[in-house]
Amino acid sequence: MLNEIKKDAQTRMHKCVDVLRHDLTKVRTGRASSALVDHLKVNYYGSDMPLTQVASVAVTDARTLTITPWEKGMVAAVEKAILASDLGLTPTTAGTVIRINLPALTEERRKELGKHVAHEGENTKVAVRNVRRDAMQQVKELLKEKKITEDEEERAEEDIQKLTDKSIKEVDDVVKAKEQELLAI
Repeated sequence: MLNEIKKDAQTRMHKCVDVLRHDLTKVRTGRASSALVDHLKVNYYGSDMPLTQVASVAVTDARTLTITPWEKGMVAAVEKAILASDLGLTPTTAGTVIRINLPALTEERRKELGKHVAHEGENTKVAVRNVRRDAMQQVKELLKEKKITEDEEERAEEDIQKLTDKSIKEVDDVVKAKEQELLAI
C-alpha cells in the first residue's frame, strides 16, 4: 500500500516536471526551434490539425524557421495560423515555402520572459507540493484505519518528502537552464 502511494506520488511529480519542460519549449529564446510552432493548429479542410501533420518544419539557421506545407493549398492556412498565434511572428512566403525570421530579443523582453519562466517554475513547484500533500493525506488515512504503524507512517512521510525535494530541485534546474538560454545572446 505505501509503495503504491509513493510510486503514484513519484509518477505525478515527474509528470509535473515534464509538463514544465514541454511548456518552456514554447517560450521563444534567441534561437530558432521547431518546438516554437509545434503547438499551432492549422485549419485543414474544416478541422484543426497540428502544424506538424500538414507541413514540415525545419530550422534553417539560428534565427530562421522554414515551413513547407505538404499541399500547395495549405500555404495560406498555415500563414493564417502563424499570424493568429500568440507568438507575434510574421511569416514570409516564397512560393510554397514559408519562412519565419526571429528578431533578436531586446533586453527588456528577455527579462520579461525570464519572469514568465520563473512564474511557470513556481506554479510547477505548487503542483508538486500538492501531490506531496495528497500522498501524505493518504498515508495518514492508512494510519487512522490502523493499516500501518506510526513508524511506517514516519518512514513513508520521509520518503515522500525526499521525492518532493528531488522534484523541486529538478524544477529549479529546468528553470535555471531556460533562464540562461534566454539571457545568452
